[in-house]
Amino acid sequence: MQRIRAGIVGYGNIGRGAEKAIQRCPDFELAAVLTRRRPSELTIDTPTALKLNVGDAANLKGKIDIMILCGGSATDLPIQGPEFAKDFITVDSYDTHAKIPEYFDAMNEASMNAGLVSVISAGWDPGLFSFNRVLAQAILPQGSGCTFWGEGVSQGHSDAIRRVDGVEAAIQYTIPISAAVEKARKGEGEMLSNREKHIRECFVVAKLGANKEEIEKSIKTMPNYFADYDTVVHFISKDEFDANHAGMAHGGFVIHSGKTNGSRQTLEFSLNLGHNAEYTASVLVAYARAACRLHREGKTGAFTALDIPVAYLSAKSGEELRKEML
Repeated sequence: MQRIRAGIVGYGNIGRGAEKAIQRCPDFELAAVLTRRRPSELTIDTPTALKLNVGDAANLKGKIDIMILCGGSATDLPIQGPEFAKDFITVDSYDTHAKIPEYFDAMNEASMNAGLVSVISAGWDPGLFSFNRVLAQAILPQGSGCTFWGEGVSQGHSDAIRRVDGVEAAIQYTIPISAAVEKARKGEGEMLSNREKHIRECFVVAKLGANKEEIEKSIKTMPNYFADYDTVVHFISKDEFDANHAGMAHGGFVIHSGKTNGSRQTLEFSLNLGHNAEYTASVLVAYARAACRLHREGKTGAFTALDIPVAYLSAKSGEELRKEML
């Protein structure tokens, strides 16, 4: 079996999770890790993999089958995504929902021009939850759907806070409002606003001398992340942060409720994640497999979870899937 040679771009929580996910997949091998740090200072778990600076990515052309982009959506992927898509098949978990159409267009243009494939927004939301929203709406077109996240750590929102001037460390918890969940299960969730569905709770370590009022204002008014929610900001010490906020549990659920000839029908898809980053990384590796298959079939351009047959995510053959899963 010829294994898929993967590169990881960014060795934070998702990058480390991607390395572990690759180790669990016999059809993959980790060929390289690219970092903005000094490669010599990077400790990875795959001794055979190269450690390179992101700026040296061009040296890997022809030696890598796919690049797994593990940067943040706020500032990393909008720049890195189109650049890497010019030279490599890519997969990423871009999760700024409001900007996905323009990100897709940029990735599609770069991939089409290169004759390559890019898979974008391949996490669990966007990604798996997106697929379930479409599935539910297709089956119950006159029903109403609602998505809830949490209670847990949002990687994208935590990353966005850490980019605010004056912030040393930060984490953000998304908390569903129980009354809104019950309304959704009764088919009354369609008109709920973001503010009515979730609370966003932030724990922030400010740098010495930083203006905490300005930090709080920057967080609460941040478009696409916090402006449309009731947001609570707590400033804590680094010791308290390290002691109480090291976990990465998360999850959520998609609820869609409708009627067929008077009978109430409800679809609910849920995830309960012990480690958000590791699960997201596992989704990325599955979609990396799909991206490589699309490329082998001669496809080009950008794709999302809504465009890719679920069988393409599996290492099993069609015959095996029909026998074991259907």
